[in-house]
Amino acid sequence: MSVAAELNPRARYAGWVAPLCWIAVALEGFDLVVLGAVLPSLLKYDDWGLTPNSASVISVVGLVGVMIGALAAGTISDLIGRRQAMLWTVVSFSVLTLACAFAPNPTVFAVLRFLAGLGLGGVLPTALALINEYASLGRGGRATTTMMTGYHVGAVLTALLGILVIGSYGWQWMFVIGSLPALVLVPLMIKYLPESNAYLLARAGLAPTAEQPERRPARSKNPVGMLFQHGLGRSTLAFWVASFMGLLLVYGLNTWLPEIMRAAGYELGAALALLLVLNVGAVLGLVVAGQVADRIGTRRSAIAWFAAAAIFLALLSVKIPGVGVYISVLLAGMFVFSAQVLVYAYVAHVYPAAARGTALGSAAGVGRLGAITGPLITGVLLTAGLAYPWGFYLFAAVAALGAVGILLVDRNPAPAEPLPQTEDDAEHITHTHPSH
Repeated sequence: MSVAAELNPRARYAGWVAPLCWIAVALEGFDLVVLGAVLPSLLKYDDWGLTPNSASVISVVGLVGVMIGALAAGTISDLIGRRQAMLWTVVSFSVLTLACAFAPNPTVFAVLRFLAGLGLGGVLPTALALINEYASLGRGGRATTTMMTGYHVGAVLTALLGILVIGSYGWQWMFVIGSLPALVLVPLMIKYLPESNAYLLARAGLAPTAEQPERRPARSKNPVGMLFQHGLGRSTLAFWVASFMGLLLVYGLNTWLPEIMRAAGYELGAALALLLVLNVGAVLGLVVAGQVADRIGTRRSAIAWFAAAAIFLALLSVKIPGVGVYISVLLAGMFVFSAQVLVYAYVAHVYPAAARGTALGSAAGVGRLGAITGPLITGVLLTAGLAYPWGFYLFAAVAALGAVGILLVDRNPAPAEPLPQTEDDAEHITHTHPSH
């Protein structure tokens, strides 16, 4: 029996990791859309007297909570384990989301959104660590992108739910419904979600090596400090740059694409349809990106995806008649959203298990600064009447900087046990060391 099996009696539930993490990530997709769905009703809610400016403050406060949660939860998962971290993040987010439905005033609502964000921010880095550590060798890219389809499915379902629920029952029910998945998800996690073998080995002081894949004693280290040791410092900063740029694109486009397209002369209905097409492209891109990453490596894929995103975003500055604009937006969506997910996949394959959660959390947390910056910068361009075409030029430049960030990642860091990046890497490891 392997050391991992001895340490992890729940390993027989490995098949549950992917679906449970997918559902958890779909909850973050819910959060991406829910505030935008309820804001029109909140602005008309006379008891609160919200203005667009105060509503923007509430939005930013929630994103700050998510950012802090992401930065903290990755390290917490390296200290207490992926399983416990995932349970606590889902429980806290769901309870506080339910509380939002009963907020008596905008101040309490904003505080609850911030606190819910702390829990929600921990979902993604913890799920990413788990999904990569349980993925079949050499298929981490595919596992990551498949899981992230949950993010966009959750966003689309929440938008549809808003259409059905808010007008008939009120905005509060959106937050009640958003908390309900926890009633099923948490019991399933308690019963079926296993701890990561890689985490258990690291905690037990057993770091894999080529000669003895599960047996070499490992020194206990501060997971935060490890981000800047063993030649990883440059890579950590480079990943932060790439993640900042990636989430700036995701949130900037999701927030303002309809208004930019209206500024370009498109009708409102067409502009909203283009937002839907953008997110359909995101799901298609994720399916393709994972397979490509497992064949040629996450590094090459991430660079290619950012570069392609830059090209197609720049092309959107040209007004294309008819169906051509929908094809252009679809292609932009395929590369923009997948590029950010490939950043996460690459992070998971570079850092050792003892610091993997921290690395993912820091990338997601710093990226949240981009998520805040994107809508703000684009809003300024819209106010100045420059969003079209300069908004697309800006987005193209941001995507190019994302590619540069990945290029700056050290190709040869020296972590204790990197995950294989491609199926060929995994096949080589398996043939050389059959005990894997």
